Amino acid sequence: MLKRLADLLFEANFLKKIPRSGFQFLGIGGESVADHTFTTAFIALVMARLEPEADSMRLVGMCLVHDLPEARIGDLNYVQKNYVRADEKKAVSAGLGTHPLGADFCKWIDEFNAGQSLEARLANDADQLSLLIELKILVDTGYLPPKHWLPNVMKRLKTDIGKQLARLIMETEHDHWWRKIFIDSNNVSK
Repeated sequence: MLKRLADLLFEANFLKKIPRSGFQFLGIGGESVADHTFTTAFIALVMARLEPEADSMRLVGMCLVHDLPEARIGDLNYVQKNYVRADEKKAVSAGLGTHPLGADFCKWIDEFNAGQSLEARLANDADQLSLLIELKILVDTGYLPPKHWLPNVMKRLKTDIGKQLARLIMETEHDHWWRKIFIDSNNVSK
């Protein structure tokens, strides 16, 4: 069993090498699938605190594994998905089907994709909020094309908490968290 766990850890680590492909259409920005997964899971952790009825382990777990199949199929953006159909079920089955942790992880991936449970809706919103943050950073630093994407991302949000967080993200400059201490307050160290 431990050998199979090592294989799973290496497969998950491979997501650091898979670029998110949608940024190619913007002509700027970029992140790996693992970068995206971290931000998505962190957002989900915050959401779990804001929605106490949500099962936080299931919610964060869903966010951590939702893109695991991309280690085998790559990251297909919305344009590519119009022409190419990846067999995610086959990738999930090949990677996790007989793995000791596979049943739970497969269940989380299926639940995420179905989007029916509270945790799945929150996880899907966390996924979109991760993209929203990346786009907002680009807009804040002067790039115009991401502005056209923002309304579409906002429309995908399903939960009240997701929508509230999106509004906060859009109202906050990306560098406010550090600038308020070191620049805006004239508290610059000498």
